[in-house]
Amino acid sequence: MPGPLLTSALIAAIHLLIQLSLCVRVLLRPHREPASRIAWILVILAAPVVGIVAYLLLGEVNVGRRRVGRMREVLAAMPRISDAPGSGEAGLRPDVPEHWEHLFRLGETINGFGPIGGSRGRMMADSDSAIDAIVSDIDAARDHVHLLFYIWLADTNGLKVVEAMKRAAARGVACRAMADGLGSRAMIGSGHWQAMRESGVRLAAALPIGNPLLGPIKGRVDLRNHRKVVVIDDRITYCGSQNCADPAFLVKAKYAPWVDAVIRFEGPIARQNQFLFASDWTSGTGEGLDDLLLRPMPTPEPGLTAQVVGTGPTVRPSAMPELFETLMYSARRELVITTPYYVPDEAMQAALCAAARRGVPTTIIFPARNDSWIVGAASRSYYADLLAAGVRIFEYEGGLLHTKSLTIDGEVTLIGSANMDRRSFELNFENNILFYDPGLTAEVRARQQAYLSSSRPVSAEQVTRWPRRRRLWNNTVAMLGPVL
Repeated sequence: MPGPLLTSALIAAIHLLIQLSLCVRVLLRPHREPASRIAWILVILAAPVVGIVAYLLLGEVNVGRRRVGRMREVLAAMPRISDAPGSGEAGLRPDVPEHWEHLFRLGETINGFGPIGGSRGRMMADSDSAIDAIVSDIDAARDHVHLLFYIWLADTNGLKVVEAMKRAAARGVACRAMADGLGSRAMIGSGHWQAMRESGVRLAAALPIGNPLLGPIKGRVDLRNHRKVVVIDDRITYCGSQNCADPAFLVKAKYAPWVDAVIRFEGPIARQNQFLFASDWTSGTGEGLDDLLLRPMPTPEPGLTAQVVGTGPTVRPSAMPELFETLMYSARRELVITTPYYVPDEAMQAALCAAARRGVPTTIIFPARNDSWIVGAASRSYYADLLAAGVRIFEYEGGLLHTKSLTIDGEVTLIGSANMDRRSFELNFENNILFYDPGLTAEVRARQQAYLSSSRPVSAEQVTRWPRRRRLWNNTVAMLGPVL
């Protein structure tokens, strides 16, 4: 029997060598928190086969070396906003009180976009109103329409946009549309997508799905472009949490309605979203849009100061957490947050608790029912510490609250696609707009207040009364946060 025994010993030795090699790789991998390193080492050692496969497929933020190289080449070759004629006009200079300037300085280190003045913004009444406004603007477009969505469904709202794009292309407007290869896979594979192409709309899939088994080489299949970007004629742009779909969101209808918030901006801030779209479009298709980026800047009018913040695996992994935490630490009179997914790192949890502890009225609103049972359980594991610090927690009962918003002191707002979880921090490409404007912030704050009126408060006593098995489950899931 020496032959079989020798074979078994050799297999065991190879397996152990693979485990140890992956553990060394975990320890040497840059930009990884100690908790994440410990979690992955435990997974690799405790679940020998499953752990190895899980790490190879999901353990590293890898979009593929060729893809990263291509993205960086595109970003390096693109012109800057300061290269565009008129970029130095007085009306474009930011008008921000000194005590908020540091927020925009931090934002500028992420994409190189400085705060820009001279824009106006209007909160859309609801999801259907947002789509109707987008369709109306597409129908009025004269030069170009650029769309990028994570999820684009072939439902009522999704097809409204499809038909508007076809109409615009038919009258000679340059139309480009991009959708995530996973989130919009049904639309991309449908006849509606082909009909748009045949009408003259230029189309592309963002991060197309390949063979998941090639993940360690070609990039993770779950690394997605989560952005929602609309740019029309270089002067209108939309930003918020909404995908191109009905509130009923048929792919997850039992959680409906999905409740989103979108702001329609008009003015020079559209150019920054144009840069974000152009970077994704050029990386994915090879078609450069420098001629658009180098056009004279839109004429500014009296208005708000805003800044686009685009994050993802091609910028530093700490970018989005840094911005969230800086906003939290900057609050002096009030901090209100809405987010569907809350799986923070330790620094973010500490920043949120610190806001309440220093006497700032701090409120966070989650959905009562989460479409991700894993994230829902992980989020609730943080409730006890948040409540002990004085954070007010509410759970929205009018559907799945999908809005990602943060307002501070009734003056500054961050709105966009980024959640407060590790997926948004390290995996997804996200887009947000940070702006200073008491008037528009009041509109966002009113929407947050409307959410509160349909929410139930969560008390420390309620959390204490949760059954032990529920607390055990929540904390166990949260322990896996660093590997989610």
